[in-house]
Amino acid sequence: MRTRVRPRDVADRPAVQAFLTRNHSARVARLGELLDPLDHPAFVAESDDGQLLGVLTYIPDEAQKQCEILTLHTTEQWRGVGTALIEAIEQWAARREHVRLKLITTNDNVDALRFYQRRGFHLAALHAGAVSDARTRLKPEIPLTGSYDIPIRDEIELEKRLW
Repeated sequence: MRTRVRPRDVADRPAVQAFLTRNHSARVARLGELLDPLDHPAFVAESDDGQLLGVLTYIPDEAQKQCEILTLHTTEQWRGVGTALIEAIEQWAARREHVRLKLITTNDNVDALRFYQRRGFHLAALHAGAVSDARTRLKPEIPLTGSYDIPIRDEIELEKRLW
C-alpha cells in the first residue's frame, strides 16, 4: 500500500475532526494555552483508496521563520506514515526558508521521543509541571498517567534545524 500526503482541504474537515477526536487531540493544551487543531493548516496521509492514515497539524510562524508541529497521529505505527508526514512538513517549511521545526510532547510519550529523535529532532526545553498546570486550568480530561504507566506532568520541546 502506497501512502500519499497532501495538504488538508475543506472537504477533509469532518474526517480530520473525527480522527483527531479518536486520538484525544480535538483540543490541544500546550505552553499554557488551549488550541483547536482544526484552526490550523494540516497535511493528511491517505492510502490509494482514500482511507485516512494520518494527520499532521501545524502552526507556521513566518516572522520567526519556524513552524510548530501541533499534532501528529497515524492509524498504525511502523508503516512509514508518520515519516511521510514529517517529510511533507519539512519540505513545506524548507520552501518557505524556515530555519527550524519544533514540537511539544509530554514526558510519558517515550515512543514519540524516540520517533522524533530518530528523525533529527533534538531536546530543546523542558517545561516542568506544564501538563499538571494544563490539567488544572485548561483541560481536565488529561489523564494522570500515560504510556507505560508514567505520570504525565511535563512538556518536552523538541526542535530540528533546517538550515
